[in-house]
Amino acid sequence: MFLLLHLHHCLRIAVAPSVLLVALYARRQYSPARKKKAAATTETTAKSTKKTTSKTTKEATSKVSLRPPKKTTAESMPRVFCVAEKPSIAKAVANHLSGNHITIRNTQNKYVKNYDFTFRFPASLGGECHATMSSVIGHTVVHDFEPHLRKWNSCQPSVLFDSKTVTFVDDDKKSIARNIQQESRRSTHLFIWTDCDREGEYIGTEIRDLALAANPHLVIKRARFNNIERAHVIQAALTPVEIDELQAAAVAARIELDLRIGAAFTRFQTLSLQSVEGLEKKVLSYGSCQFPTLGFVVDRYMLVARFVPEKFWGMKVVLEKGGVDVTFAWRRGRLFDRGVVTVLFERCLNGGKKVKVENLVTKPTKKWKPLPLTTVELQKQGSRFLGLSSQTVMTIAEKLYTSGFISYPRTETDSFDDGINLRNLISKHTQHPTWGAYAQGLIDGNFRQPRKGKNNDQAHPPIHPVACVMPTALANANERKVYDFVVRRFLACCSDDAVGQSTTVEISWGLPGANPPEWFSASGLVVVKRNYLDIYVYEKWGGTELPQFVLGEEIVPKEVGITEGKTSPPGFLTEPELIGLMDVNGIGTDATMAEHIAKIVEREYVFARPKVRGAGSDEHVGDGDDYVAHPDENEASARGGGRGRGRGRNRGGRGGFLATSRTLGGGIQEFVPSTLGIALVTGYDAMQMPLGTPSLTKPFLRKEMEVKMRGICDGRLSREEVVRDSLDMYRGVFAVANREVGRLKEACGRFLEGGEGV
Repeated sequence: MFLLLHLHHCLRIAVAPSVLLVALYARRQYSPARKKKAAATTETTAKSTKKTTSKTTKEATSKVSLRPPKKTTAESMPRVFCVAEKPSIAKAVANHLSGNHITIRNTQNKYVKNYDFTFRFPASLGGECHATMSSVIGHTVVHDFEPHLRKWNSCQPSVLFDSKTVTFVDDDKKSIARNIQQESRRSTHLFIWTDCDREGEYIGTEIRDLALAANPHLVIKRARFNNIERAHVIQAALTPVEIDELQAAAVAARIELDLRIGAAFTRFQTLSLQSVEGLEKKVLSYGSCQFPTLGFVVDRYMLVARFVPEKFWGMKVVLEKGGVDVTFAWRRGRLFDRGVVTVLFERCLNGGKKVKVENLVTKPTKKWKPLPLTTVELQKQGSRFLGLSSQTVMTIAEKLYTSGFISYPRTETDSFDDGINLRNLISKHTQHPTWGAYAQGLIDGNFRQPRKGKNNDQAHPPIHPVACVMPTALANANERKVYDFVVRRFLACCSDDAVGQSTTVEISWGLPGANPPEWFSASGLVVVKRNYLDIYVYEKWGGTELPQFVLGEEIVPKEVGITEGKTSPPGFLTEPELIGLMDVNGIGTDATMAEHIAKIVEREYVFARPKVRGAGSDEHVGDGDDYVAHPDENEASARGGGRGRGRGRNRGGRGGFLATSRTLGGGIQEFVPSTLGIALVTGYDAMQMPLGTPSLTKPFLRKEMEVKMRGICDGRLSREEVVRDSLDMYRGVFAVANREVGRLKEACGRFLEGGEGV
């Protein structure tokens, strides 16, 4: 028994009883006493007969050569191969799990490293293990048609809806695939650390399939995490889960559909429009998300271009009270008949020179703090408040996440779970030079639970900071802008609503009787407690403080008169508006909207420029408006797309406007379609689709597809069902487009060759 315990202590691992017996046998067989006794026996035998000496010596030598080598602790440990989606995540996770004690090995890819360390995983991953952390760089596997179908004129575009597709490792990812397979051959477990969203689940299956091809006996697990803060990473390592096959299946369906639909329509419109001057050698790419996005921009442009201003008239009354001029607005607002306004105005004049204070209402009011931050809101507010494009905002947010500064930036959730320790997150910021005092105030008693939104993706919490980062630790001004916004939004969510006091004064002008008086009103607002507004500097709240009026008093107006104006057109579509339309109509996901917008700009179907102030319906960007949101109001709130690139002609819209190229900052961006973008949308909209079948430039086809994708995730639909039904839908639309292609050619010729306007 003592010998067994001694051997167990030397090996420092838990050894099965059968293994201990084998080891004990080997120890007894080859102990010094045993060998001495065997040698004496051999010597005696040699003296009795010389013939047996040679044989005995050979047998003894043979037995010694069969002695099993002693296994070291390192050799007997299970080996876990961990794979992240990005090199930066792999490095961060490896450092956290190893306590910064790692051995780094290079791979054949200069961006991918292997990090070796030991870690005590749960029993499902082998317990105390040797671990190697590595990564891929996004997708490793490519989906395409068979080689003979990849040339433009190899087949009719419609054939691509049903042609066989193949998957293979992309040339620039082969070194990464080799590394996965080499490490898998010497591992017992595969632990996947890809991002925890749909795309991450699918990339996880790519890694799994490559690994199993090299070692079919691997045990596969997946880490569930939403930030790379140390405690969170260790918790994820100790609680492995299974890959979500349903989410991966949804992505697989989307990839196949985007390949087939995008390729078919791209070839169709490119080849069909080569006869149009200027498009002879242009690739006119199509994407089932990009074209509805283009449609939104063109639809708004058409409203602007076709807008006819209309004159209107109204009345105003200006009262002076306590040295302050107060303008009262007419209750009727405005009328489009000057004669009617003139008659009403003259009646008021004939009714008397004084106005009477009829109603005086003062009441408390609130400006509700913002909801917790989602991806869509981050993109919209990044454009509105930070002057950055949605794509730039997402790129920076991704970097902040991989640096361990914020939580996962792709989420639809706008409610924090009750179990999350928000005070602990706030306490990390009490020493920050800018908002440290505000954070300390929340800890000291000003903390309030965040509002509960209506969306929860059941995967990630709202975007929030996980570390306090000094300004000097961030690379540039844009990174500081995005990080500051995330922190301020989070602190605002944990604050109290702003409190104010509103006053409304109503006056009447004219004598009561057969001709009732006209009514006018003025409103004022006094902010009593700013609360969250002190930290959330992007919003302003306030207004004119009205002087004291007395109910029933009569006052001689300082000024009365008829006002005149004309309606103005709506503005071109801004980026926050476009993201809102995409979100409401299910075009893309919260993580892909910025990519779809960037694509139509890259293809020059639309152009972007800084919004022109004063043109159209300007948005209110924290400019002192006194709008008060209801607490239940849902704040306006979505990877895929076609193949190839399309380059329209570098022309703007009508009126001599030449659209400028996209800038990355400087205020809100607005989008104007190029002449090519207008022509494509006009041509498709002119096609005579069957009743109930929408145009390719409208969001309904893609929205229905996205609904079916969610059905896969919920387990209600299979991948095969969704692919079959969606292809049938688009195949029918393609047949109509092919038959009606003359309308598309006519529209492109009219706009591009004839220079016709809208």
